[in-house]
Amino acid sequence: MRIILADSYKEMSIEATKIVAGQIYLKPASVLGLATGSTPEGLYDNLVAVHKTIGLDFSQVTTFNLDEYIGMAPENPQSYHYFMHRHFFDQVNVRPENIHIPDGCAEDVPAACRAYDKLIQSKGGIDLQVLGIGRNAHIGFNEPDVKFEARTHKVRLDDETIQANARFFEEEEDVPRYAISMGIKTIMLARRVVLLASGREKAEAVRKAVCGSVSPAAPASILQLHPDATIIADRAAAAELPEDCLTGEE
Repeated sequence: MRIILADSYKEMSIEATKIVAGQIYLKPASVLGLATGSTPEGLYDNLVAVHKTIGLDFSQVTTFNLDEYIGMAPENPQSYHYFMHRHFFDQVNVRPENIHIPDGCAEDVPAACRAYDKLIQSKGGIDLQVLGIGRNAHIGFNEPDVKFEARTHKVRLDDETIQANARFFEEEEDVPRYAISMGIKTIMLARRVVLLASGREKAEAVRKAVCGSVSPAAPASILQLHPDATIIADRAAAAELPEDCLTGEE
């Protein structure tokens, strides 16, 4: 596991942009796994800027998003469909047919989950997966104690996750209780993984991910076993990392 320490959220986003843009330059037809939430917003802003200023080409890129709320229509401003189009897809030249996000309104959720994994496989698998991390060390919506062998599946959100996401809704009661998420196995099959972490409230989760025991109690800890995983954390998010865990680079 490689660790990159950034002095700020801005620097964290720049480091992530270098990795994602580099992936596309080296393989224009890359398959990207993408995350939502406030953490990757800076990354998407930067990728849009690189596209507009020097022509980073997304026309051959295929994307798969990690998750979506169950029961949330794509046009709902709180949906991850809406988020991705607003912050990224509508501002670059990725082809609409190459954009894939779990269907939170599927009538048969288990079938939709199986179909999502089959579609990823049909595209040759994910070349680079971008992740955030929850305060409880979840990745995607894989909450603590999820089975590591799970592929894309229906998940019940923990109370801590619901409380953290309540800031995006008028009332906490409006936060959906269920979501579709890529499973740990789906994430681990990506050839490269980049996890972004920012803010002091993520420090304990980052510590568990980097140097805690590999355990379903801290889903992100499984990344210690990934052959090509990079964590980019700002100083606040890395505040609880002991020196012997800082084996990466600054």
